[in-house]
Amino acid sequence: MTAPPRTDGLPALLIVCVLAVASVVIGAMGVAPSRVTAEELLGAARDPGETAFVAGHRGGTTAAPENTLPAVREALRAGFEYVEVDLVLTADGHAVLMHDRTVDRTTDGQGSVAALTLDEVRDLDAGSWFSPAFAGTQVPTAEEFLDVLAGSHARAILDLKGTWTPEAAATLVGSLVERDLERVVAVASFDARTLAYVQARSEVVARLISLKKLPSDIAHAVRQVGARGILIGRKALEAQPEVIDELHAAGLRVIVYTLNSDTQWGRVTDLGVDGIVTDDAGLLYSWQQGLADG
Repeated sequence: MTAPPRTDGLPALLIVCVLAVASVVIGAMGVAPSRVTAEELLGAARDPGETAFVAGHRGGTTAAPENTLPAVREALRAGFEYVEVDLVLTADGHAVLMHDRTVDRTTDGQGSVAALTLDEVRDLDAGSWFSPAFAGTQVPTAEEFLDVLAGSHARAILDLKGTWTPEAAATLVGSLVERDLERVVAVASFDARTLAYVQARSEVVARLISLKKLPSDIAHAVRQVGARGILIGRKALEAQPEVIDELHAAGLRVIVYTLNSDTQWGRVTDLGVDGIVTDDAGLLYSWQQGLADG
């Protein structure tokens, strides 16, 4: 079985060819929705030294187990503007909050998420590994997370792990539309086909291309497929810092993951990145305030 195309390090032409299918579908439907601009969702392009927006990684707090509703609620209570969560599909096609392919690390169960049904995943304890205080915490569904988000003023980055199906992408987009969240959520993935499925259902929902390497033609690729920016690792960005100006000139944004030290924050802030994903959003906010006060 041929592996699905991925955006990771691939030339722009492949990304464009894969995602262009979605544009044809939307064009055939005669739909011309108002797209979310990069500035509307992610703010103005940052200059070197200007503080980036902060996205809390896997729910955004060190006070609760990752990718759980307690973590998300704590992040929102603390006033975090952005939260980032990971979504994986179960054997019966439901999206749940989980970073890993397996449930082994963050629950009391074992096995691949893709081999477990939603009911089996929901029976797991996703909190005891972190602290006895969170014993019995369930793995949330995408809908449960979106219900919490809809009751806040925050924004979110949904990192779609693995390869999604058209049906799962349609369900996710439908959930966003039902909760009026199309304009406050960005969907990210390393997998080009998954992003195409999302685009086929909505031109409004913003997409981010996740990368581990930067192809030389990335700005053209992102612009061609209508994505709003990239989600990139620090080392790859530091190897080609000139790409930040190139992407900004194209009206696109640069978000870097996952940075947890003041040294790392300082280096990417000096480059002028637009967003930083971190495990300790509170500490990063404090660090940024120190910069402003200094």
